[in-house]
Amino acid sequence: MSTTATMGDMANSTVEFYPKRAGGAEANNHTGDFGVTLTELRDLMEMRGPEALQKIQESYDDTEGLCQRLKSSCNEGLSGNPEDLEKRRQTFGQNFIPPKKAKTFLELVWEALQDVTLIILEIAAIISLALSFYQPPGEDLEMCGNVAGGAEDEGEAEAGWIEGAAILLSVICVVLVTAFNDWSKEKQFRGLQSRIEQEQRFAVVRNSNVIQIPVAELVVGDVAQVKYGDLLPADGILIQGNDLKIDESSLTGESDHVTKSADKDPMLLSGTHVMEGSGRMLVTAVGENSQTGIIFTLLGAGEGEEEKKEKKDDSSVMPPQSADAVKKSGITNDAAAEANQNKAKKQDGAVAMEMQPLKSAEGGEVEESAKKKSNVPKKEKSVLQGKLTKLAVQIGKAGLVMSAITVIILVVYFVIETFVVQGRTWMAECTPVYVQYFVKFFIIGVTVLVVAVPEGLPLAVTISLAYSVKKMMKDNNLVRHLDACETMGNATAICSDKTGTLTTNRMTVVQAYIGDQHYREVPDPGQINSSALETLVSAIAINSAYTSKIMPPDVEGGLAKQVGNKTECGLLGFVLDLKRDYTPVREQIPEEKLYKVYTFNSVRKSMSTIIQLPDRSFRLYSKGASEIVLKKCSSIVGANGEARGFRPRDREEMVKKVIEPMACEGLRTICIAYRDFPADPEPDWDQEADIVTDLTCISVVGIEDPVRPEVPDAIVKCQRAGITVRMVTGDNINTARAIAAKCGILQPGEDFLCMDGKEFNRRIRNEKGEIEQERIDKIWPKLRVLARSSPTDKHTLVKGIIDSTVLEQRQVVAVTGDGTNDGPALKKADVGFAMGIAGTDVAKEASDIILTDDNFSSIVKAVMWGRNVYDSISKFLQFQLTVNVVAVIVAFTGACITQDSPLKAVQMLWVNLIMDTFASLALATEPPTEALLLRKPYGRNNPLISLTMMKNILGHGIYQLVIIFTLLFVGEKIFNIDCGRNAPLHSPPSEHYTIIFNIFVLMQLFNEINARKIHGERNVFDGIFSNPIFCSIVLGTFVVQVVIIQFGGKPFSCTPLNVEQWLWCLFVGVGELLWGQLIATVPTNQLKCLKSAGHGHSTDEMTEDELADDEEEIDHAERELRRGQILWFRGLNRIQTQMEVVSTFKRSGSFQGAARRRSSVLSQLHDVTNISTPTHVVLSTANASAAPGNAGGESVP
Repeated sequence: MSTTATMGDMANSTVEFYPKRAGGAEANNHTGDFGVTLTELRDLMEMRGPEALQKIQESYDDTEGLCQRLKSSCNEGLSGNPEDLEKRRQTFGQNFIPPKKAKTFLELVWEALQDVTLIILEIAAIISLALSFYQPPGEDLEMCGNVAGGAEDEGEAEAGWIEGAAILLSVICVVLVTAFNDWSKEKQFRGLQSRIEQEQRFAVVRNSNVIQIPVAELVVGDVAQVKYGDLLPADGILIQGNDLKIDESSLTGESDHVTKSADKDPMLLSGTHVMEGSGRMLVTAVGENSQTGIIFTLLGAGEGEEEKKEKKDDSSVMPPQSADAVKKSGITNDAAAEANQNKAKKQDGAVAMEMQPLKSAEGGEVEESAKKKSNVPKKEKSVLQGKLTKLAVQIGKAGLVMSAITVIILVVYFVIETFVVQGRTWMAECTPVYVQYFVKFFIIGVTVLVVAVPEGLPLAVTISLAYSVKKMMKDNNLVRHLDACETMGNATAICSDKTGTLTTNRMTVVQAYIGDQHYREVPDPGQINSSALETLVSAIAINSAYTSKIMPPDVEGGLAKQVGNKTECGLLGFVLDLKRDYTPVREQIPEEKLYKVYTFNSVRKSMSTIIQLPDRSFRLYSKGASEIVLKKCSSIVGANGEARGFRPRDREEMVKKVIEPMACEGLRTICIAYRDFPADPEPDWDQEADIVTDLTCISVVGIEDPVRPEVPDAIVKCQRAGITVRMVTGDNINTARAIAAKCGILQPGEDFLCMDGKEFNRRIRNEKGEIEQERIDKIWPKLRVLARSSPTDKHTLVKGIIDSTVLEQRQVVAVTGDGTNDGPALKKADVGFAMGIAGTDVAKEASDIILTDDNFSSIVKAVMWGRNVYDSISKFLQFQLTVNVVAVIVAFTGACITQDSPLKAVQMLWVNLIMDTFASLALATEPPTEALLLRKPYGRNNPLISLTMMKNILGHGIYQLVIIFTLLFVGEKIFNIDCGRNAPLHSPPSEHYTIIFNIFVLMQLFNEINARKIHGERNVFDGIFSNPIFCSIVLGTFVVQVVIIQFGGKPFSCTPLNVEQWLWCLFVGVGELLWGQLIATVPTNQLKCLKSAGHGHSTDEMTEDELADDEEEIDHAERELRRGQILWFRGLNRIQTQMEVVSTFKRSGSFQGAARRRSSVLSQLHDVTNISTPTHVVLSTANASAAPGNAGGESVP
């Protein structure tokens, strides 16, 4: 290692290099008294491998020299003095990349105004206003026929502007409500994102103590500890490393892991993942100066001029993170809009549905060729979104047709009546009067459309999801992707880890086999040979990560705190139970003195450490899964503390008598062993197979990890809810079976399979070793426990279940994972749960939901919330469609028969507000109940609107239509009032039409209470008070309705009603509740004529040739593309930015200047191929072809 330079050398080097640089450096940027400038560090971090090492040696002698220049210490780290830290932030920047500016409220208002229906309404209102102010010349308008009749009263004619103004006012209301919703939603997400970011902490050495600090507080000069599973938060140089392997695919696109060592390639870059090993690094660049930061700033460079273009075309706004993902999947510029519509279920970290509810379908259509070119594996939309989009489009089309027919009928009727029947001729001076009529017809048509288009759907979905996400935080579910919440409601299978999820992850050694004796509890130290005991203590203390330790309890008399790897903590606890202490051993041999470490990984399933003894000879300590380590043992420490031979026969006996009994009690068995090597000749440490063999076994210990007390209940709930729970673990099959039985995953007398990874692979592969779906299909339906499984097995199982077509419903699979290697399975699953406490950054990055308490019972809560989202939306649909059907039919027939819609435009907008915005709030915020877990999951192709709902919609629709048409045609006789039909233009509002409007709204209000139940339950008031939002909205709407009727006057076309009329209106409204009971009595299965609606797509929509092209690549490429998703690329909002940056630099010529940086940017942008014009750049899927040897995608790194 290069840390051997003496202090004298160091002093010299400082003197030597200082004078040369000082002048230039000061001019360049203030060094803030450090011996190295920001620019020098940035240039240094651009280099790789030997080039970088040479540069460090030339300029600073070695890493320690650089450390001293930065006024830090390789062993003790920074002092942690606040002034010093602040000065470093001033000089070298903060570890923070500013996010993209949030949209202002006004921008959101502007976006809300883009809604097509609102634009039509605005135009209609403006024309109406303009015409009302236009006074036609010539007092005598008799020749225009009876059209102007009713305008006798001067005051009434004056009030013509009110309708236009009222429409505009209601448009403003709708826009403000929408904008406010979007704004609060965006705010909520920013809060969520910052919470996820704040939760990422990193271990640094300050003042010789290892402390965890938030990533944003890292400064240049910090000495950080990196370990397996970390996502590096800053650039740095490796000071000391053990077997460190890094996945740099997020920066370079290379999928192979890069081995890092202090003497070969010490450069560590931010945003890359540690896949193996551990080490310490000196932080040299943070925030915008780190490699990720530089790329980020470059991508932001094109933002300015790109904004101008964007103004014209805003259809391709992408949620923040999906931009990065799309960039990686190689989507062409014109396919950006397409990407937006077919946004993959959870395109890397895109907070799906975040900024664009279902209206994104307005983004322009993309020609076929672009689709072919983009060649992106289309994953389906979230189930619910797909069904809703389809439904919304169908309803919208129907509404458009109805409104068009309404306008045509009205115009034709008017023309025939005026010019044919009455035989009048069109006179110039009458034109404004006629136009005013046409505008009125047009407004009626638009009203029909406004009511028909369910623009409340996206709102309901968003509110329901956002509300659930907020509440799920309290249930320890941190939702990273909105749609995961709803997918969870459909889950049919959960593949869960054992350790930490089903168990408490508090390991304690409860049995041990030492010196030929099996102790059923922790032995007294006096019973064990002293030399064997010393070897055991050293083996445990040295051969475990020095970050694992036992801390005193927080509370007096509580349990000691376990910090670090829980298995190692269990072993260290065992040392303490043997009345020994591991700290002196570690002080005697500090981490720097460890000669070589083979770190634990899922392939080795063991960890070994080599130290050099005082007599220059070497000793290796090894520990790991007992059956694996015992196979490598050739001798064993006996009762007298001496080693004796250990034959295969002895091993079999030991497995039978010691290991299997331990495993059957649900204990995890760990074997601890050692081996001595002579000083000369020194072995070749890289030949791991020759080194870790011929070991001497010291002890086998049984570690207990108790099942969490709440897990068995949670599993019973899952099984009742139609969800199969499977356990996938790396543990021994006996241990796994014992724990599965304790949890209730295995029920006595059930027909099920338990197998280990080896057996699983043997059964699913054909002679050539390829995986076959038919073979998996034979296994998975009965499989309950998969033991000794590798991450690849887990991924294979999840993929096999998802792709299976054995059952008529496609399975929806949730997976839990905590390790780096669980990433692929978490990505592949429909919903990936990462552990918030034990999980690595890589796992969290790949997941959809983070369990902040690592507890299986939180998953059950997620299922409950997911089902609740689905039900909330169905409730809203049931309510909304009833209103739609009735309002459209009333407006349509009313207009055709009486030339005037009984419901005026402004009234319709109020109805629209009730049924869209308020109803979505009221029905989408119903809290979930345990009853949701008593039914089976809805399938993927289950219709959104069930037969029962269809029955309710039609039933209530008939009731409302009968009432309204009765009132419309004989209402004046019933109530003994003036008839409101055929009223001329600008006539005062009639009591007749006011009663119709009032009854219509009251029926909706009472029907909203009916809509709370969608499965045909009788008691619609059940649990109504547990939802205060619902109660307040219903009461609020009623109060506003009273105000509108009594004081709305001309703008709302209302006249005040008397008490008797109000009581009749209320009576008819309450009739809805009684009618609801009647409908519930009719058995659904008797109604053969009913059809369900809103089906999902039964097959994933992919064309045959697309499937053929992608089959090979998807699995591998997608996994590679996605693994590299970086916490930092949060703010990337638009896909064009990437094209822009390249073309901007090509044009400006500054690209040549940044030649060195270019390599990292271009590799970040993968392959850039130029087409015809320099401004249009296509990104190709570099990764898919990068690893042709791995096209099958089976081997998971």
